[in-house]
Amino acid sequence: MGSKVADLLYWKDTRTSGVVFTGLMVSLLCLLHFSIVSVAAHVALLLLCSTISLRVYRKVLQAVHRGDGANPFQAYLDVDLTLTREQTERLSQQMASHVVSVAMQLRHFFLVEDLVDSLKLALLFYILTFVGAVFNGLTLLILGVIGLFTVPLLYRQHQAQIDQYVGLVTNQLSHIKAKIRAKIPGTGALASAAAAVSGSKAKAE
Repeated sequence: MGSKVADLLYWKDTRTSGVVFTGLMVSLLCLLHFSIVSVAAHVALLLLCSTISLRVYRKVLQAVHRGDGANPFQAYLDVDLTLTREQTERLSQQMASHVVSVAMQLRHFFLVEDLVDSLKLALLFYILTFVGAVFNGLTLLILGVIGLFTVPLLYRQHQAQIDQYVGLVTNQLSHIKAKIRAKIPGTGALASAAAAVSGSKAKAE
């Protein structure tokens, strides 16, 4: 699944990526002007008209003795969509692990387990208040889709230069983060205690 998504974003198959990108953009642009109920109803109606027309066409061919009248979608109807017990358990475990992971991250940020991380999240939300005043959610979603289908390709073409600049920015942010931690009372002591605990565990092992 992950490799298929990567192939789409890197435009390995230009035709498939173009169809997916165009479909997403047309759908999002329609949502800018029409309600989601109207767009969903029109898409479903178009899909039904297409499948019904093809089904009727096969029946007409059968009537004039130029076909067997078989359902053109029979191959898809024959696909077994039921899940085995093992598959159901595996999916349940994966969903549970994702839920627990998200809950732990929320607890980490909102219950201030690390003051610097919580401050960074607060700064992010503060910036988003200004972004939200300029763009609505659909506009941001459209920009996100454009970015998903362009940024990976640009990164692949200019990876060396981008990695160099990202490394410089990361180093600067690390220095700033270290200075902030040093000036906040208690964070240095907590870091030292955590390092001591981890060191004692490593020796014990």
